[in-house]
Amino acid sequence: MHPPVQKAAPPGAASVSGASPDVLVIGGGVIGLVTAWRAARLGLRTAVADPAPGGGAAQVAAGMLAAVTELHYGEQTLLGLNLASARRYPEFAAELTEASGLDLGYRRCGTLAVALDADDRAHLRDLHALQLRSGLESEWLTGRECRRLEPLLAPGVRGGLRVDGDHQVDPRRLAAALLAACERAGVGFHRAAAERLTVVRGRATGADLGDGSRVTAGQVVLAAGSRSGLLAGVPEDVLPPVRPVKGQVLRLRMPDGLPGGVPFLSRTVRAVVRGGPLYLVPRENGELVVGATSEELGWDTTVTAGGVYELLRDAHELVPGITELPLVESRAGLRPGSPDNAPLLGPTALPGLLVATGHHRNGVLLTPVTGDVMAAALTGGPLPEEARAFTPDRFAPGAAGLPASSGPTPSSGPTPPSGPTPSSGPTPPSGPVPPSDPLQAPAHGAAQGPATAPAPQEQPV
Repeated sequence: MHPPVQKAAPPGAASVSGASPDVLVIGGGVIGLVTAWRAARLGLRTAVADPAPGGGAAQVAAGMLAAVTELHYGEQTLLGLNLASARRYPEFAAELTEASGLDLGYRRCGTLAVALDADDRAHLRDLHALQLRSGLESEWLTGRECRRLEPLLAPGVRGGLRVDGDHQVDPRRLAAALLAACERAGVGFHRAAAERLTVVRGRATGADLGDGSRVTAGQVVLAAGSRSGLLAGVPEDVLPPVRPVKGQVLRLRMPDGLPGGVPFLSRTVRAVVRGGPLYLVPRENGELVVGATSEELGWDTTVTAGGVYELLRDAHELVPGITELPLVESRAGLRPGSPDNAPLLGPTALPGLLVATGHHRNGVLLTPVTGDVMAAALTGGPLPEEARAFTPDRFAPGAAGLPASSGPTPSSGPTPPSGPTPSSGPTPPSGPVPPSDPLQAPAHGAAQGPATAPAPQEQPV
């Protein structure tokens, strides 16, 4: 449960009064915004530094709240955190909708994970056994039963797992709602990038911004996504070991309805195709999200012809009719990956500096629990039990680390763009769509090439 609400400052107080905030959050994606909102609701004078708050993961992410189907071998510790956040979502969504006046697109539609060949079927059977051993609810279906649920699935589907406990949210609506809730709660916004952490007598005291200003604060939260490791002034042994993991995602437009009133897809559909995970996420507004690649290419955010081709090719094997749908948007962004691909949450060894980053593919799913964890940390309380394995000190020299997953070490690659920004690196699509940055999504193999995909045509929410 979230901490009790106290009276917050009036809207705009942190910006208008000029008083130093109690909390400065560096980064205005969903993780930074939920931290700021929870802090403000506790009565802490709070400010956010980000040139474009409300961007970040929300502009690219699929928004799957898939704690059960995201389970992988060796990630049982992370499963506990994912489940804790998933359980919070219904109440969190209702509270945020009331606070912002905006709908999040939260849907309890479930997930269907299917197998296209014998090897995939065996893998899903193993996953089902792991889920049951972990106390999770999922149901094994035959191929015929899968097609009864989703008639447009390929006839070659060999079987699948039905997981009704997996839900979804529209990440763009989530970001917009968090931004509105922050503004209503009195959070101040500095629309500039934080370039350097200020440290006085061994304590973090604020940040120097790209517009030449300095913000002094009682506590600083570094929530800058994949760029969290780039902030100058942070001691090397405290700097979060976060790397960018590129992902490409497509958005298609589904038809209004098929003969007999059958929807194109009624729930999230996932599969492993050619060794890489694939997901199709239908939205109530007719949008279909297809993703995602996973590429260790440093700071490159190019949408490639190869990435688009492989996503559409594999999606066609799963749902043959998908290639007839209009392609509305193609985007690429950067997930914030840590060495174990699990988040870093809570205080650091530098007094006054806390971090909330490294969420990798689970940023949207972990938004509610991250807000609660950071609220507890900012007020000096104990971290919730499910979050205690994810403190930043697990990566301190000599620490054993957390075996949440076998994520790669930070890769070499193109150097990041000059001038670190609070949120991770933006996507540079041509056309009217504004840039975005990291995304939460499972991995999917993709070609790596310099070609660009067609410019998107839809303005993000």
